[in-house]
Amino acid sequence: MNYEDVQKLSNAAAGKANLLASNKGRYFIRAVMAGFFIAIAMIFSNVVGSIFASDGFPAWGKFLGAVVFSIAVLLISLVGGELFTGNNMVMAFGAFDKKVSWKDVGKVWAVSYIGNFVGCLLLSLFFVWAGASGTQDYFAGFMETKISLPAGQMFFRAVLCNFFVCLGVLCGIKLKSEAARILMITVCISGFVVSGFEHCVANMATFTVGFAVVPGLSLGAMLRSMLIVTIGNIAGGALLLAWPLRKMSADQ
Repeated sequence: MNYEDVQKLSNAAAGKANLLASNKGRYFIRAVMAGFFIAIAMIFSNVVGSIFASDGFPAWGKFLGAVVFSIAVLLISLVGGELFTGNNMVMAFGAFDKKVSWKDVGKVWAVSYIGNFVGCLLLSLFFVWAGASGTQDYFAGFMETKISLPAGQMFFRAVLCNFFVCLGVLCGIKLKSEAARILMITVCISGFVVSGFEHCVANMATFTVGFAVVPGLSLGAMLRSMLIVTIGNIAGGALLLAWPLRKMSADQ
C-alpha cells in the first residue's frame, strides 16, 4: 500500500469515530441499515439455494447463492452503512496508524455490532412473518450442523471469512471505478460464502430465521456460535489483514 492508501484508511477510521462522537443517532441508523442489507442478502441467498436444491441442483444453488450474497457489501459500499466486520479492519488500521485510539475502536465496534443486530433482527422477522418463501425445510437442512461445528473450526472459518470480507471492503474504499468495485467486491464476498466460512452479522439474520422456522434449535448453541464467530471475525479483520497492511505500508 502506498501513502495515499494509508491515508484513506486512517481517515476513514477517524471519520467513523468522529461521526459516532458527534451524532450517535445518525451513526446508529447507518449501522441498522447495514444490518438491513446483510439480511436482504441472507434472504436472497437462501431463497436461491432453496429453489435450486428443490429442483435437484444443490451445487448450483450454493454457487449462485454465494454470488447474490455479494449484494450486501455492494449496497453498503454504494448506498452507505456501518458494518461491524468491515469496521474490524478499518478501525484497527486507524489505531495501528495512531489516527484513532483503541477506546474509539471499541466504541465503533460496539455500536455498529448492536446496530447491525437490530437491522438483521427486524428484516429477518419480516421475512418470517411473510412466510419465509417456503424455505423452512432448507433452513432445517443446515442449521443444526452450522451451530454444532467444533469451536476450532468455527473460529478459523470466521477468521478466513472476515479476511475475505475486509478485502472486499478495502477494494470498495480504494477503487474509484464503480465497475471495478462491483467486480472485486462480488469476487471477495462470494468467495467466503461458497467456502462455507462464518460471518457474525450474516449469522444474526440466519439464526433469527432459523430459530423461528426450525423447531428444537438450541439458543445456547447459537449464542456460543455468535461469540466464537465474532471473536474470529475480529481476528481476521484486525490482525490477519489490518496489521500486516499497515506494516507493509511506506511510512511518510
